[in-house]
Amino acid sequence: MSAKFLLPSRVFLAPMAGITDKPMRNMVHQKSGSKVSLVSEMVAINALSRKNAKTYRIADVRDEKYPVIVQLVGSDAALFADAAQLAAELGASGIDINMGCPVRKIISSGSGSALMKDIQKASEIIKATVNAVNLQVSVKFRKGWDVDSVNAVDFAKMCQDSGAAFITVHGRTRAQGYSGKADWNIIREVKAAVNIPVVGNGDVVSAQSAKQMLEETGVDAVMVGRAALGAPWLLGQIAQYLENGTYQDTVSISDIKQTVLEHIELLRQYYGTELALALSRKYVCWYSKNLYEAKRFREEYMKINDYQTALEQICRYFDFNEEKRLCE
Repeated sequence: MSAKFLLPSRVFLAPMAGITDKPMRNMVHQKSGSKVSLVSEMVAINALSRKNAKTYRIADVRDEKYPVIVQLVGSDAALFADAAQLAAELGASGIDINMGCPVRKIISSGSGSALMKDIQKASEIIKATVNAVNLQVSVKFRKGWDVDSVNAVDFAKMCQDSGAAFITVHGRTRAQGYSGKADWNIIREVKAAVNIPVVGNGDVVSAQSAKQMLEETGVDAVMVGRAALGAPWLLGQIAQYLENGTYQDTVSISDIKQTVLEHIELLRQYYGTELALALSRKYVCWYSKNLYEAKRFREEYMKINDYQTALEQICRYFDFNEEKRLCE
């Protein structure tokens, strides 16, 4: 690891659009503690520079009681510099540049993983952002655009030369999206090619797989994405396991129920009752994974249009599951 740059932790919550919002970050911090680094949803630099109300609110992390790295996405170096400065004013503890998003809407504007096809522009963006703020600037990117253009190693070297404090490598190509298996070999090659810290991303779904990635690739830290959905405690388990080799591997049904209720309340406080109810539908699906009669519960929950009724249904369902587990 570079003496100049130090990672804030060994475990990162991946930035996920529409998911790693303030309520989600709050839950992960509550359940996993300060040994986990939190990254915001991606923030569009064009909208932020216009101070679009919705985007501005996503980037504003000043009232959060823990450090938040704000991720920016776009394709214009000058706007990146302006947006980074504004994000710093809004409380960002660091700036992450999104050069890995595979979504068509993002890449059609030359942003996200499209920048892996234009290394010169990508370098200009990193340099402009680094020069604009007195914060660590990191870059998240992928294995490459597709199987015929795997350039993660060269891209990593460019990031280092352009001033990135650390990099995160997702072991899938843009063409893969989130399907198939992540290539840890390319992550290992990237780690061997640069001196700045490297965070590995892709197929880290448990404490054991996190340790395995560290051992097989030599990365300095791991990033957890979809595996954290419905399991905000997972990152804390990973951090504890990496630190001392043990962790609390079971979560009681009553703890899950309480977590769901707390999460929905945070959604209500942040978005208002009506939107919180709508958003809660995806969260209850994740929290109820692998429980008894989950499919029926989800189908019934989707039809609920009253906030209080939704809370009552959640309590009934998780109480039922707790009784079933006790009878086993």
